[in-house]
Amino acid sequence: MSKELIVIALGGNAIKQAHESGTTEEQFANVDKTAEQIMHLVNDGYRPLVTHGNGPQAGSLLIQQEESKDHIPPQTLAVCGAMTQGQIGWMIQNRTMYHLAAENLDIPVCTIVTQVEVSTEDPDFQNPSKPVGSFYTEQEAKRLQDEKGYVVKEAKPGAEKSWRRVVPSPEPIDIVEKESIKRLIEADVIVIASGGGGIPVKKEADGSYSGVDAVIDKDRAGFKLAQAVNADRFMILTDVEKVCINFNTPNQKELGLITVAEAEKFMAEGHFLAGSMGPKVEAAVRFVKWSGREAIITSLDKALDALHEKAGTRIVP
Repeated sequence: MSKELIVIALGGNAIKQAHESGTTEEQFANVDKTAEQIMHLVNDGYRPLVTHGNGPQAGSLLIQQEESKDHIPPQTLAVCGAMTQGQIGWMIQNRTMYHLAAENLDIPVCTIVTQVEVSTEDPDFQNPSKPVGSFYTEQEAKRLQDEKGYVVKEAKPGAEKSWRRVVPSPEPIDIVEKESIKRLIEADVIVIASGGGGIPVKKEADGSYSGVDAVIDKDRAGFKLAQAVNADRFMILTDVEKVCINFNTPNQKELGLITVAEAEKFMAEGHFLAGSMGPKVEAAVRFVKWSGREAIITSLDKALDALHEKAGTRIVP
């Protein structure tokens, strides 16, 4: 494979979209589009390293834990993160293997269960910001807040169901399995890693790691992953083709090629919500400032077009 390494961060909302119920069949169909794009990237000479979100999936699993708690002991949020990491990693791995084989590309694909170190002193534990689970109307969200004690926030203004439950989302400090990931890449393996932002863990005094109940933002963790492997590019795949300013207003405008300075200006003006496009733009800006290289935000089916400068929002120094 080519020497150009690209970290691809796939959104959990792109795998289970807002209008869908979240069946296995729906999620596999969405993942298949990404897997096909990964195959095209490989054919085009790139080395993909894939990471993904898990907000909708972890939220749904949390509901299952709560509803069955009188029959089966509920699992922690950290365990739910590990479970969805395995679930989505398998889906991406399964369909990527299929599309590579269909093109006679004999390249191994591997999902690695990944832990990501965080600090329990992170301020997000006092003011949770990470949306998980289904979308609700404001009335539904407020009812869940009263009945179940959820913390809820608006995540997608203008939509009929724009509210979601939020949980703590601390900053990622380090990728625990980074050396394993780098060795697999050096062996020309297509790696799926740090899924759902990684399993949040804290380092104990004896050197061990223990789980933390949080969901790390996959874009911030994706940037840490890109740093760890010294990626050539960073691409965030979501459910829209381009980033917009003045979103969902008559003055909505799609962004194509923008500089870091322009992106930071739009961020400061509040164009990107904390629980939606905000972390994506923030992570892309971090990558460009750290590396001096390009970051891209686009939709699942436009990955290759975006690399060829035909689609997406591209952020440059």
